[in-house]
Amino acid sequence: MTLLDAREGEEYIIKDIVTDDEELEAFLFSLGCYSGEPITVVSRVRGGCVVSIKDGRYNIDTDLAQAISI
Repeated sequence: MTLLDAREGEEYIIKDIVTDDEELEAFLFSLGCYSGEPITVVSRVRGGCVVSIKDGRYNIDTDLAQAISI
């Protein structure tokens, strides 16, 4: 299940980041998005979603959301 399948307002645990792009993986890691970390979809927006990771909220596009396995 990817972040695109997540319901708004529910907390999930990140299982894995599925991508071959090392820059994308490093970017997500810098946001605090890595295996074992809780993540919540705050809302859906056109072209992506707003997520809460740790104490921050980030707008991520569908490509990023699809790379996050929960």
